[in-house]
Amino acid sequence: MGPPDVCDCPACSGEDLDPQALIDDLIVGGAELLEAEDPLEAELFAAGFLAAGDLAGEGFAEALSEGITPAVAQLATPESLAVLLALEAVGGAPAIAEAAGRLMSAGVPAPRWADELATPATAGRCLRFADPAGTASMLLCSFDRSGRSHGFIVNVDHVDCDAAADIVLFPGEMMDHVIDTVETDARSAGLAVAPEVLEPAEFRWQIERALDARAVHDRETDGPELPADLGDEDGPGYHLLAELLRSRMRALPEPSRPPAPHGADDEPLSRAALRQLVQFAEQAQQTGAGNRRRGSAPKLPAKRKKSGPPAPVYQIKVSLRGAKPPIWRRLELPADTSLAELHRIIQVAFGWEECHMHVFETAYGMFGVADPELGHRAEAPVTLEQVAPGVGDRLQYIYDFGDDWAHEIVVEKQLDRRQVTYPQCTAGRRAAPPEDCGGIWGYEDLIEVLSDPGHPEHSDRLEWLGLKSAADFQPARFDAAEVTRALTKERRPPTH
Repeated sequence: MGPPDVCDCPACSGEDLDPQALIDDLIVGGAELLEAEDPLEAELFAAGFLAAGDLAGEGFAEALSEGITPAVAQLATPESLAVLLALEAVGGAPAIAEAAGRLMSAGVPAPRWADELATPATAGRCLRFADPAGTASMLLCSFDRSGRSHGFIVNVDHVDCDAAADIVLFPGEMMDHVIDTVETDARSAGLAVAPEVLEPAEFRWQIERALDARAVHDRETDGPELPADLGDEDGPGYHLLAELLRSRMRALPEPSRPPAPHGADDEPLSRAALRQLVQFAEQAQQTGAGNRRRGSAPKLPAKRKKSGPPAPVYQIKVSLRGAKPPIWRRLELPADTSLAELHRIIQVAFGWEECHMHVFETAYGMFGVADPELGHRAEAPVTLEQVAPGVGDRLQYIYDFGDDWAHEIVVEKQLDRRQVTYPQCTAGRRAAPPEDCGGIWGYEDLIEVLSDPGHPEHSDRLEWLGLKSAADFQPARFDAAEVTRALTKERRPPTH
């Protein structure tokens, strides 16, 4: 069978355009989606593609339903089904839903996130912060789906036709922190700002007014050519997140008042714009799904089967980067320990308090609490031996993205199991720094201040540490047996 027909509409039939390249790149993206854990990654991929089409003009809807969708569906592979499910979830087009349904009825395997993606996202708190001068406001809302949550911040410029200035996607569990930060920043600027609770329908009206005004301005500025703000190495850009946010708004009640008028018509789709969609498909593999895996990262090795032989014990050394004298721990633990559990082990071994974000940086990508915006894939399903398959392999654990405590982890040996409770701490050196002391340079400064009773900050630092005397501060102290007891006492299933 030859390659499927994509579309014979005038926009797609130019000799200088290769529509098949668009399909090929979408399918490559679909292969990436099959490895995703969080359905939000699939939605971000689809949102990026649909945002590019929306900016191209009104002809894209016809090309999508009459050309692109049938061509993708004709392949009838798990990758093509993943693409269709993602596009349908964000775009809501009946033609895409019908094509996906046919593939599923024909027995094409669905991605692991399909059922979760089909569950409607429910809105949490819908809030609005407005500056007293009335020149700007901030709209916040969180959404929950199948135990996962995420939120959006939309900054609105009321001087610029109430248009959206930017959009931020953040983990839903940070909602309270975001609110506290906004209120603290406002007080620091001498402003009395309090959140206004909006009904979901009114929140939808406010959001759609801001997105619509921004869309008109983008077309007036850029015409049918696509702007670059779909994403980069730092994560999804404005237009991608705007498309995703529009799909979330469809889950909220219809506003009782009509949309705010602005007055602009869509531009017709041009061949140049569709050509840029082909280019976007390549870009979307990295940025549309939040850069969850760098292009050069190899595929994650398969997890050890439960029916197979037991995993060996790894002896690993975990060293705090930049510490002089060195601060490190030597640990023994099963090689099939999950990264979520390894996170907890390191927290206990170094005396951290588990009150900041973290991530594992590996040769196979970044793993932590799943966050597409940051490019972090879920750590709980991944084991240590998957990202460090053999002796000499290394990875890095970053804790507290402000202080940036970087821990270098190296697999030193593979050992036979002993009749002990794992994990074990067998050696180490020096106490870990206290939380929130400003990173490794701040810790060195803290040691210097505490060693000098005449230093003007000596008393303040002792008070901050809760110590009566500098003699109580013992940075050289370390007891491996004490760490092992703490690991045994605190042993529990990971929380995510």
